[in-house]
This record gives sequence, C-alpha cells and structure tokens, in this order.
Amino acid sequence: MAIPDSAELYKQPPPKFGHDLLKYFAFDPEYLNLNSGSYGATPRPVLDAVNKLALEVEANPDLFHRLQFQERLIDVRRRLAQLIGADVDEVVLVSNASTGINIALRNFEWEKGDTLIAFNTTYGSVDKTVKNIGDVPPYPTIEQFVVQFPTTHKEIVANFKEFIAALPTAEGKKTVVVIDSIISNPGVLLPWKELVAITKEVGAWSVVDAAHSIGQETDINLSEAQPDIWVSNCHKWLSAKRAVAVLYVPKRNHDVIKTSLPTSHSYALWESFTGIRSLNMAQALDFRNWLGGEHKINEYSHALALEGGKRLAEILGTRVMDPDGELTLNMVNVELPFPGTIRPTEKLVVKFQRKLLEEKKAFSAFYYHNDRWWTRCSAQIWNELEDFEKLGNIWVEACQEILEDLGVSQTS
Repeated sequence: MAIPDSAELYKQPPPKFGHDLLKYFAFDPEYLNLNSGSYGATPRPVLDAVNKLALEVEANPDLFHRLQFQERLIDVRRRLAQLIGADVDEVVLVSNASTGINIALRNFEWEKGDTLIAFNTTYGSVDKTVKNIGDVPPYPTIEQFVVQFPTTHKEIVANFKEFIAALPTAEGKKTVVVIDSIISNPGVLLPWKELVAITKEVGAWSVVDAAHSIGQETDINLSEAQPDIWVSNCHKWLSAKRAVAVLYVPKRNHDVIKTSLPTSHSYALWESFTGIRSLNMAQALDFRNWLGGEHKINEYSHALALEGGKRLAEILGTRVMDPDGELTLNMVNVELPFPGTIRPTEKLVVKFQRKLLEEKKAFSAFYYHNDRWWTRCSAQIWNELEDFEKLGNIWVEACQEILEDLGVSQTS
C-alpha cells in the first residue's frame, strides 16, 4: 500500500496504535509477527529514505564519502546521545551489539590472573567471545554467574553481590563483567544499573550488552548509570534498518578503546563509518517522534505485553514467567505446553521453526530454560490483543502436532 513521502506524511496526524499501523510496515499480510525482538522491523518511510540515500550515494560516491557523510553521521550520533543521556563524543555507530562487545572486550589488555565474568544467560555470540578470550594467551580466568528464572530483581542483586564478593582477586589484576540490560532469552529486564553499581564498588569493569534496550527501555541516562561500556542495537526496537548499533564509551574510558574492529583507515573508532545504514537513524527517530515519541510507544507496547502474556498463558494452560511484571518491558515470556523432559536439539528447533513459519505463518521466539520450554513474545505498536490470541491457538496446534510427529503423548 502506497503511503505519502515522509515530508507529507508527518504533516498528518498519526494513526492509532494497533493494526492501523500495519500499512506502514512491509509485512506479508498473512504473517503474524510477534518477534520484532530478533530482527526488528523497518517502517516504510525509513526504507524509502534508505533507498533514496543509496541512490544519492551512487550518483557521486566520491562526493558523499569524502565530503558529505561525516556531517550527517555526527548529527545521528548527536540525536542518539540525547536519547541515551550521553555526550556526542561518547557515542559511535557499529554494525551490531556483538561487534560492539567484541570491540570492547578485545581492546582490554588482558593479563594472566585477570577475570572475565559472563552470565549463564549471556547471548550466544557474546558467550563464545568470552570463551575465546579465555582460550588464548594470556588465558584470563573465565567465571559464570548463574541466574535461573522465574526470580526477582531483589534476588538477582543479592546473589550477584555475594557471587562477586566471593571471587578470588589478585592485586593489580582486573575483573571485567559482561552484564545484559535485557536478556535475549528469557526476554527479561535485569536490574543492570544496580549490577553496574556493584561492579564499581568492587573495582571491576562493567561491559553492558544492551542489545534490546534502546527503543524499548526509556529514560536510560547513561551519564547517571555510568557503565564502563554500553552497546545497543538500533534495529531491534528503535525502527532502524538492520543492522546498526550504538556504542557508548564514556570519556573516562577512551584510552581503553584503542581501535575499531576491524581497524579502519583512520585507526580510531570515532571516525569509522559502517555504511549508509548508520545514517537511517535520523529517519527512524523522525518516524517515532511522529507517532508520539518513546514514552507513548513504549507505554502501549508494555501494556500489551502484560495483557497479551496473561491471555496467551490462559489459552496455553500454562503460566507467565514474570506474573508481577517486574522483569517485563515489551517482551513477555510464557511457558509452552511442551514437555520439559524433551530437551532441545537442532533438529527439533528446525521442526518448530518450519511448523510456525512455513505452515502457520506466525512466529514468536522460543527457547528452553530451567527445564521448561518457553515462548518470548515481542509486543509492538502494530500488534493488538487479538494477535496473542491467534498465536496461542497456533502454539497449541504446533506443540500437539510436533508431539505426534515425535510419537510422544502430552502427559509423558
């Protein structure tokens, strides 16, 4: 469906949230999308702006790359810095959150006796980065903090404080902690600001994987939270064209980040350019401002996540992981009616994916945690409660059909 160009569009009053917004995205009309948390979704006005920019670049690549892109990139960095409570000189754009975490961790000068800490819920690529650093000279010690859900913020904070206080430390050696702000699976909000404060108290470094934060978590204010390094994807929740992320390094830590990865022609991270996708953030922010801004967008999505999660659990005959909503922003986790005695395998995961995507034309993320199967549903501005009800019936069918394929009864 054709929509006006952004200049004309933004003169019009915005539509109400829910299905009226679907026409502003490029979804297959048969597809039920409750999984923006994985790959995001780019609004049509942003896609149009990116396509126009690509043609502008091709018209005179030298003019754009040698004289024009830097000023536009600084403007995008400035707008993102305002959004997250940082200085423009503390903010750069990188390809994705995993790249940003790698830039951070691989710029530390590791020594024998140093300690690098991750969680058992750390995102896969980040977890493997941590393990790789521990597998090569000078072999820093790798530790893991275990958190199992359901739980509460109070328990997480208390257990983390006890865990980090009990770690053996050597004089002159550093400890670096990788902390999720919002875990991928389960899709829950951690008390990351409190965890950052605890690391600071013990003299450890905090590297925050905030892949899901910007666009979902409001009032972040990094100048107040003071993580040592923080990185967030802009394509998951902030409506940017994938993939692009914002990396925050406070001025006090600029000497830690000595180079980008890969090292650019300018050597320094601050002048690196990740392509025209870095510049589409301006259009993404314009679109969101037209809709009413970050608080309005997230108030709708959060309320829908809470209501939708409860309705989904009713249909599935299961439970919401976080019934009080303390750990829930716009992603809600609901137990699936699938036996926890059946553990995940690559073959089973693909079977679920094909069942949902190819047969049912719907998707929400699913995972195995604490001996249970769960689905993580991302509530977005184009969704309504009806979507959760449809998804619930789809999941009931999918679980039953896969159990039949496996020759397993629901009660076994």
